[in-house]
Amino acid sequence: MRVAWICGILLFSAGTALGGEIIVEQVRGEVFVREGVGESWKPARIHERLRPHDSMMTGEDGSAVLLVTDEGAKKIHLPAGVIIDLSDFRTLTRDELILKLTMERVKAAPYEWKSNDLQIPNATVVHGSGASGSEPNGDGDLEMARLQMNGAHLLYNTGYFSTCALKGLSLLGRFPSLGESFDNRFMVAESLERSNLPGEALSEYTSLSTLPGLTEDQENRVRGKIAEIKGEK
Repeated sequence: MRVAWICGILLFSAGTALGGEIIVEQVRGEVFVREGVGESWKPARIHERLRPHDSMMTGEDGSAVLLVTDEGAKKIHLPAGVIIDLSDFRTLTRDELILKLTMERVKAAPYEWKSNDLQIPNATVVHGSGASGSEPNGDGDLEMARLQMNGAHLLYNTGYFSTCALKGLSLLGRFPSLGESFDNRFMVAESLERSNLPGEALSEYTSLSTLPGLTEDQENRVRGKIAEIKGEK
């Protein structure tokens, strides 16, 4: 069956793991580590070796430096106020990103069955005030989501565009209020563009162009991106 075949591919693709080592080189202020899917955070230690399925969180006065050796030695500076999943410090191929985006849509969106074919809705995620549903969690969860979005900005700033796009889209879908931020939305759209998914990026830029309260500079930036993808400039 085609559905089973699709699901099998998605499950297989989800197993791709970060290689190399992740070493804590510096810690300042409050910095915490969460192991795997556990719920408890413990203080990070200098020279501690972390695993890909661990996460890190920095407090308001916290910062850290990680050495990531997956794609050559690379130092990652974690600023204050971020949550980052260490498995996101990797670059996905275009095909891997497409499969993972499809998997997110299968998990998050309602879908229809028709002749044993899985009908996945339009790729564009609805953000902001026009999104269906409401904030699914309490204030505490929303604050944690903001820290994770800060982590997505860290991924963008360090060149991990594919995992930034995945993380950003997931957060915007689950927490519509995060989509009221131009910077969040623009970052996701540009991450898709830099991941060689111009169609997905165009959908995000087009959606962003309707965000209320855009400044003239923001409108010009979005229009410029749309024109560039369409080959109009």
